[in-house]
Amino acid sequence: MGRYHIDITTRAFHFKEPAGTSRGVYTTRVSRFVHITCVDLPGVVGVGECAPLPNLSCDDVPDYDAVLRRHCDDVCARGGIDVDAMRDFPSMLFGLETAWRQLQLGGSTALSDTPFARGEEGIPINGLVWMGDFDTMARRLEQKLAQGFSCVKIKIGAIDFSDEMALIHRLRDRFGSDCIELRVDANGAFSPDEALDKLCCLAELDIHSIEQPIHAGQWQQMACLCESSPLPIALDEELIGVNSVDSKRRLLDEIRPRYIILKPSLHGGVAGCKEWIALARERGIGSWITSALESNVGLNAVAHLAAEVYGPAITMPQGLGTGQLFTDNIDMPITIKKDKLWYIVSR
Repeated sequence: MGRYHIDITTRAFHFKEPAGTSRGVYTTRVSRFVHITCVDLPGVVGVGECAPLPNLSCDDVPDYDAVLRRHCDDVCARGGIDVDAMRDFPSMLFGLETAWRQLQLGGSTALSDTPFARGEEGIPINGLVWMGDFDTMARRLEQKLAQGFSCVKIKIGAIDFSDEMALIHRLRDRFGSDCIELRVDANGAFSPDEALDKLCCLAELDIHSIEQPIHAGQWQQMACLCESSPLPIALDEELIGVNSVDSKRRLLDEIRPRYIILKPSLHGGVAGCKEWIALARERGIGSWITSALESNVGLNAVAHLAAEVYGPAITMPQGLGTGQLFTDNIDMPITIKKDKLWYIVSR
């Protein structure tokens, strides 16, 4: 046995309610967990979550477990992570980065040196309203408002657009944009021909931004939308599989979005997200970080990344509310109080 050893386990998580997107509905979520140990650190374990999204992640490959095993063996052999060799496998990279970081910190789940990690600051987060029929979405929206969220993100594109507009009108009739920041996520549901008209309708309701209005891969059409839309556009799925620094530069320069939304499991792990953020900042493009339906293990790592790159005193809400989604989540020292995610420090 060498200095390092990595075990891999698999676990399925179950959603409290079906999680609907324009690509389908999730009822379960499968994650692999990498457990790193080192002979020089007896009793210390680093744990990371590798959680590709089916039919979306660029590393959702048929032989995922075999590829992950090879990368784990490489980490053990070299005594570290070769980020460049793992650029095309972001969910695997993110899990290994998380586990390696925790191992180096002696097993601590406080993965950043930040006010968040010291329990001094909470990270503002948005409430998430999943797709459903009108009554279901209205009920979920009311729940988020009652919980005290001041920023709400609504998944759209699964029901009739007029019904979705009615739902948003209902919200705006009660709360102006000075009270509730509203984001919408289309997950590519609009066609290029209809997108601008729909964006103009949404803009009349004081929407903060819309995420991925048309399917990814249509750079010319997306660039035209970003230039002409009265509603700020944020890219998410568009970034998947764009893994080299040169291709990232080209995408940002050609499309020129207002924002990019980063999920480490999809967009290059910790290292890749930091690249995206740096390149976006050079171009005056904003960004925020969200989880990608990981368990609390992945969510904790995403939160510490957000605290590191945007803190201290983060003001823009991040997408870190997914810890409430599962009936059988893993316990971690994180909790939501009103509209902020907090790290719980043992005293």
